[in-house]
Amino acid sequence: MEKGWFIDCHCHLTAEEFRQDINDVIEKSRKAGVQAFVSVTEQQSEFEEVIDLAERYPESVMACFGIHPIQGSADGHRSVTVQDLEPALPFFEKHKDKLVAIGEIGLDFTPWFVSTSQQCEEQQKVFALQLDIAKQLDLPVLYFVMNRNVHSRSAGRQTIAFLKEQGIQNALLHNFAGRPSVALEGVQAGFCFSFPPAVTRNDQRAKLIRQIPLENICLETDSPSLGPKKEERNEPEQIRISCQYIAAVKGLSVETVCEVTTHNALKLFPKVHQRLKQQ
Repeated sequence: MEKGWFIDCHCHLTAEEFRQDINDVIEKSRKAGVQAFVSVTEQQSEFEEVIDLAERYPESVMACFGIHPIQGSADGHRSVTVQDLEPALPFFEKHKDKLVAIGEIGLDFTPWFVSTSQQCEEQQKVFALQLDIAKQLDLPVLYFVMNRNVHSRSAGRQTIAFLKEQGIQNALLHNFAGRPSVALEGVQAGFCFSFPPAVTRNDQRAKLIRQIPLENICLETDSPSLGPKKEERNEPEQIRISCQYIAAVKGLSVETVCEVTTHNALKLFPKVHQRLKQQ
């Protein structure tokens, strides 16, 4: 493991925005210091694609399977159902040796997608079933909590409590935007938090980042989304922007943040660590 190298703990390499030039994106990002890409999925249609990428780039692309709480459809977006997960289940077993984590999974109770208590319960069921898969395969979890409903302010706290109840020990809260007090409950549980380059658009999360110990922080890009400029495609090579921002907020050197967050990622993702050691 070389010093100064990054691990992008949450990106979407199978996204439509990368379809035309994914090889160039990966090569450019590796030259910029990104050693590994933890590539998440949101629906079953991406599973074979991410496995194909991981086989083409076995030294750097690390595959994850997950069914996102909001699913795209011909009519737009809708809340996930168990029927979305069921046909995907055989793929988890088939490719279990190639997966490094389960994700992207979580809860999203945004009112215009989720309007009934039944839909909330269905999301929670899909979430719980995927947490069971993570435990069975002994894999960490990449998840998020999206809560735009002012009547459900405690969703972040409830989710962290739910993860602990389910016996989840290794989890990454991606692009976390909750209260520092809630984040610290996750810290006490041993969970990690990651932040994309979009945090540089304003200082809304500076207080949050200051309060989370560096030992619980990883780096991500969430590319092709959440770059420093909303109107531009984000790429993994921009992970350094996240690193620089966290360093500035915490009053640390970029080198220290890079080294510690890479160490955190290797600890969180044992399979990533194993594969990098084989190089």
